[in-house]
Amino acid sequence: MDQVRTMLAAAARAAGCMCDINDAAVNSVLNDLSAALVAETDYILSRNALDLGKMDKSDFKYDRLRLTADRIASQAADMANVAKLESPLGKVLSSSTRPNGMTITKVSVPLGVVGVIYEARPNVTSDVFSLCLKSGNVTVLKGGSDAANSNEAIVSVIHKVLESHGLDSSICTLLPSDRDATAALLAAREYVDIIIPRGSSSLINYVRENSKVPVIETGAGVCHTYFDAAGDIAKGKDIVFNAKTRRVSVCNALDSLLVHSSRLADLPELCAKLAEKDVIIYADERAYAALEGEYPASLLQKAQPEHFGKEFLAYAMSIRTVDSLEQALEHIAHYGSRHSESIVTEDEAAKETFLRKVDAACVYANVSTAFTDGAQFGFGAEIGISTQKLHARGPMALPELTTYKYQITGNGQTRWP
Repeated sequence: MDQVRTMLAAAARAAGCMCDINDAAVNSVLNDLSAALVAETDYILSRNALDLGKMDKSDFKYDRLRLTADRIASQAADMANVAKLESPLGKVLSSSTRPNGMTITKVSVPLGVVGVIYEARPNVTSDVFSLCLKSGNVTVLKGGSDAANSNEAIVSVIHKVLESHGLDSSICTLLPSDRDATAALLAAREYVDIIIPRGSSSLINYVRENSKVPVIETGAGVCHTYFDAAGDIAKGKDIVFNAKTRRVSVCNALDSLLVHSSRLADLPELCAKLAEKDVIIYADERAYAALEGEYPASLLQKAQPEHFGKEFLAYAMSIRTVDSLEQALEHIAHYGSRHSESIVTEDEAAKETFLRKVDAACVYANVSTAFTDGAQFGFGAEIGISTQKLHARGPMALPELTTYKYQITGNGQTRWP
């Protein structure tokens, strides 16, 4: 515990020096780091292999944990993209002059020390650091033990680049992977300004309930697609297939398909491609009857209550039949996690109603939920998908990693009484 507090104190001191690093220097670090990650691919993969060797391949976290040369190259490209983005700092958000001549200016500034607690996601290590550095923040990382070797390898590369630029390596602090470090981080109000959990709902709930430091929740994704009475079957089957199978271990993957009862005859075609990926379907009675004999029997099961509102993180999903758009909205309101929801429809009124009434960070019409991603939104990268409403919502990138302060200037004004 003392070791962790020493590390956090060093991170807090480093935050005080961040304002002296200009944007050109930050971009130089990010570009050098992008090249260094690619150059150190073999080393990073060798360390990642140690972590993978300890995890069952059937574990849904295995795919998140697994690094490849392509994935490292993608992380490096994201860093280079972040370097190209405009700095979010020093923006004048508003300015006014009071009758007494005092000028009040609202200016964007870093959050300070950003702590991120995450599970088997070594890509978070590089993504978070690049975004925090670009936004003037110090990064404190608390990864899980299942990715300890991978995280240590990536952070070692980051430290080498920081030191080559004459910068304090505490700008990127990786805490030990044990639970004591988590407890110390959650209690470190004097050193850490914000904590962002990335991972399962159990992790997020634990952080929210135990942290003394303010928390921004990047919630679990229970994502729905509603195939409306006026849905286009060609669009629908592509959207459903992509949202479910592109990458099942991510938070924007499809978990539940809602289908209008008037389109049950189209359900076999809507789901046909899912069988290519051995997707298990848990269907309600009407959907089961529509799919029976049309979808592989080994992959078709009758839905139970627990299959709705569930983030599967696997090649599995549920289907519920609804009789109206209103029923679809009610289902999403009850079972959704306010992450990403989509409607497939050619009815403009239905589309506008869905976009307006669904309470989620990202609401789509005729688009796969797979696009809930900072890079896809043009943000360069993301620190997470916030499902809350205070401060940040949706993909959190550079602007969401800033707050603001008021700068007041004058010429000797005083106030009495």
